[in-house]
Amino acid sequence: MNRLLRTLMGTTAAISLATASLAQMSEIGTGEGALSIVAWAGYIERGETDAAFDWVTKFEEATGCMVSVKTANTSDEMVALMNEGGFDLVTASGDASLRMIAGKRVQPINTDLIPSWSKVDDRLKDAPWHTVDGTHYGTPYMWGPNVLMYNTEVFPEAPTSWSVVFEPMDLPDGAPNEGRVQAYDGPIHIADAALYLMTHQPDLGIKDPYELTQAQYDAALDLLRTQRTLVSRYWHDAFIQIDDFKNEGMAASGSWPFQVNLLQADGVPVASVIPTEGATGWADTTMLHAEAEHPNCAYKWMEHTLSSNLQSDLSVWFGAVPSVPSACSDGSGMQTQEGCDANGLPEFERIKFWKTPVAACASQEECVPYYRWVSDYIGVIGGR
Repeated sequence: MNRLLRTLMGTTAAISLATASLAQMSEIGTGEGALSIVAWAGYIERGETDAAFDWVTKFEEATGCMVSVKTANTSDEMVALMNEGGFDLVTASGDASLRMIAGKRVQPINTDLIPSWSKVDDRLKDAPWHTVDGTHYGTPYMWGPNVLMYNTEVFPEAPTSWSVVFEPMDLPDGAPNEGRVQAYDGPIHIADAALYLMTHQPDLGIKDPYELTQAQYDAALDLLRTQRTLVSRYWHDAFIQIDDFKNEGMAASGSWPFQVNLLQADGVPVASVIPTEGATGWADTTMLHAEAEHPNCAYKWMEHTLSSNLQSDLSVWFGAVPSVPSACSDGSGMQTQEGCDANGLPEFERIKFWKTPVAACASQEECVPYYRWVSDYIGVIGGR
């Protein structure tokens, strides 16, 4: 943990120093026969979990690039793995991508080598979590909200506020929420508390849940200390959370659509909602390691992610929104326009996408940087 803290301190401080550089590849050659990816759970499927969801096999057959995957459960774990090296690509969220750019763990990409780049949602092409000084450091992959998942037997009607996981209360079934809610085991969860306070304590003046003055930050930590008295488990493994909602009587938690979909498929009485306060969310980017051993296969994969059935089928599988809007309705895979709308497509403006908190922030004179989020969130979980 000390090593991780030192790494985060160094890379976060370096973000403001990141400068544009020329794309490192000018043409794609023969594939090297292998490709190693660090990814979120459920992002790289070859039909082993469900035979209907496979966007790896045809890629391997077409390119000869054999795909191996290392699953990461948090953005901090992704950063640590990319710092260690030995991987070609990572599906990074916005709270990790700028750290890897600043730490020179990823390299610029040449979008001219990705024919389907033109299909990418215009709102994502130059997104600040993968674009620095006009240089792109990744290919948009998938995006979505962090939803409030709830047990429909506890909540006959969808809860309208995140208060059910932040404030002590009796739930609609008459029992307290203490011991029946969960929270995300990652420092970026501080932003969820800040987002809640934007509505419920407007006098704090929070403008951006990732850009907090010391006073705003202290208020968020106090709310999280209250939440700690309610939380049964801080989750980071999607499959452990799934098991908890099946077997441990959980009533509500922040979650990903991935867990919601799998639980519903197993007949577990859960649903999800974006409450009135809005939600944080993730917009993930496929990024190329600075020392990738298989860059040709990596570029072939980035094109595959935008041009194949992957965007459509992953959207169904994970409950996310494609970075290629046409994948919602072009028949390339299983997804439909109605499915994309249900996954949050109309909610883009309500989602506060993950990004790395830095001291030199845009909305305030000075903000609490991410390395503090790391150490203080560990303290909150530990009861401090």
